[in-house]
Amino acid sequence: MIKSYERLLQGNKNWAAEKLKMDPNYFKGLSLGQTPEYLWIGCSDSRVPANEITGTKSGHIFVHRNIANVVVHTDMNLLSVLYYAVEVLHVKHVIVCGHYGCGGVIAAMTNNDNGFVNNWLRNIKEVYEKHSKELNAISDVKERENRLVELNVIEQVHNLGKTKIVQQAWARRDLQVHGWVYGMSDGLIKDLNVMVDEISDLNPIYRFDFKPV
Repeated sequence: MIKSYERLLQGNKNWAAEKLKMDPNYFKGLSLGQTPEYLWIGCSDSRVPANEITGTKSGHIFVHRNIANVVVHTDMNLLSVLYYAVEVLHVKHVIVCGHYGCGGVIAAMTNNDNGFVNNWLRNIKEVYEKHSKELNAISDVKERENRLVELNVIEQVHNLGKTKIVQQAWARRDLQVHGWVYGMSDGLIKDLNVMVDEISDLNPIYRFDFKPV
């Protein structure tokens, strides 16, 4: 009897064989390096794989995932990924993609004790507090959850714009930051049409004054 984790190893062998059958040089090409145009900041949810839902191939999207696709200014993991994507890989687009039915967002809307995760969910609770007037006016719980998913993405897009990494890139070249939401029920991505691509889009208090080099 094959153990569950062994299925993954066998699946890998099958996948690699299929790729080589279609293109004998497939892995040789990948081994030469990566030049993705996109950085994807998504949720850790196993149902939202970036390449699969966008129909892209390996090497096309640089990916960072965490619970509820949050951009926190003290998260060195995310900031390291962002720096590498922007400064080394020179991606042209940074995409924050949330998804409806997000467990992290739903949990943040309650007063339940979620153990260590409480510390992370506080970031989403702060989004709720900021938009509480709008959210509390939505009587349907599901609609309120969906709207918080959208507002959370919008806030994370703006959080990216507040980073020195993104602002320095804007000063030198074109870099666009987008906010999307994936629909679990239909498989479609919704563009929230929130795009930050220059420092003037930010509140002045968050704009860095860079000294001339």
